[in-house]
Amino acid sequence: MNSSSVRLRIAPSPTGYLHVGNVRAALFNWLYARRTGGVFIIRIDDTDQARSDDRYIEDIVEGFRWLDLDWDEGVEVGGPYGTYRQSDRFDRYREAAGSLVESGRAYYDFRSAAELDELRSRARGEKRPPGYYIRRPPDSDPEDQRRQLAAGERAVIRFSTPGRPVEFHDLVRGRVRFEADTIDDFVMLRSDGSPTYHLASTVDDIDYRISHVARGEDLLSSTPKHILLTEALGGEHPEYAHLPLLFGPDGRKLSKRHGDTSLRAYREGGYLPEAVFNYMSLLGWSFDPDTEIFGREQAIGAFDLTDVQKSPAVFDREKLTWMNGLYMRSMEATDFVALAADSVEADLGRSLDDEERGRLAELAPLLQERTRLTTDIGPAARFLFCDIAYDAKAWRKVMKAHARQALVAARAALDAVGDWTTGDIEQALRAMLAAEGLNARKGWQPIRVAITGTNISPPLFESLAALPRDVVMARIAAALDEVTRAES
Repeated sequence: MNSSSVRLRIAPSPTGYLHVGNVRAALFNWLYARRTGGVFIIRIDDTDQARSDDRYIEDIVEGFRWLDLDWDEGVEVGGPYGTYRQSDRFDRYREAAGSLVESGRAYYDFRSAAELDELRSRARGEKRPPGYYIRRPPDSDPEDQRRQLAAGERAVIRFSTPGRPVEFHDLVRGRVRFEADTIDDFVMLRSDGSPTYHLASTVDDIDYRISHVARGEDLLSSTPKHILLTEALGGEHPEYAHLPLLFGPDGRKLSKRHGDTSLRAYREGGYLPEAVFNYMSLLGWSFDPDTEIFGREQAIGAFDLTDVQKSPAVFDREKLTWMNGLYMRSMEATDFVALAADSVEADLGRSLDDEERGRLAELAPLLQERTRLTTDIGPAARFLFCDIAYDAKAWRKVMKAHARQALVAARAALDAVGDWTTGDIEQALRAMLAAEGLNARKGWQPIRVAITGTNISPPLFESLAALPRDVVMARIAAALDEVTRAES
């Protein structure tokens, strides 16, 4: 197949925020399209009008753009196939269903829910597939069906399966075979005229000339139905690649019990798109046995759907966070300073002035060494730009019997510092420890809590130097007052 005919799509439903499973599927489709010089399409499967919402379409678009997964056709960018929204194609689906009825490949089914339940119950009792007996009724007559429809009776349209097995080659799983008795006469068009997933997806794939369908393993059982539908409609079915499911670290299917599952949560939670791209690429595929960190051009050059693994892929937020930290630390210094300023301003809810930006730039290398998420930066640097509040847990842990001694001695030592520099501050506080007979934990942690409000912050000497001397002295005095009140 030449590159000009390679066409792949991702088709999320806008009934919720973009799920990481959809993102991984989109990423693999995008990588294969870019590797082969093909076309990547974003289609919106919004046939569920009651649950679909334009805000979720906006989230889908923003999410893929954040990851820099550009698309050649589809929602917002357009193309030769209209809006790429299924809600605008209901007439096309009804036309396709009607043509299958006319050709005898589908039929109107007027049976009630109770009748269908009885057929399923019979099949289960005989240990057969649930849809074994859901077939075209033997007394079904097209003329009778037309009269029933004219009389206002409601019916679904079912595809009439040909009663033969379906076998196909899956790019991930190899040869796959479904026996005839496992493929029931499935509904294509509901009684209200709305299409099911099977009909809408198959018609779109035919009309949009999709050459490869790479989707989750949970849709594998739908594939024989889509192949039969494609053949009945006169199309050529695409190549299929069913991707492994995403599991949590506990070995269970990824769900909300494992934490956030929407891309939005990671976009807003302090992750870099480059890190998310890198990590998601590893969920069912590997660059090579020894390489975990790579860029998008490297991934494009190496990716092939045939290299995707069959076994479930583990989505581990802790590993993603670790990888994000690597990306944070490898940023150019100027880029990190700009990122840090954005994070601090978001945390403060205001802009920084030039003097404050200078203070932040001085501390930025130390923040960068310790930061795993962009959302860590604002809280870590907050003490530089606003009044502090003591973290209750840190206060209880640090402000014990030795705290008064340490703070009194530190105030005297710092008051005597000549040049307010990191080196002179360090020298003064080390001499204070020796003079007071305190170790670093007992002598310095009270100072850290006094000036930052917490016991977890950038290195102490640099933090002190980044603050004006009068602010440091005022904060130590305030902490001493608090210790005094607590003791009295």
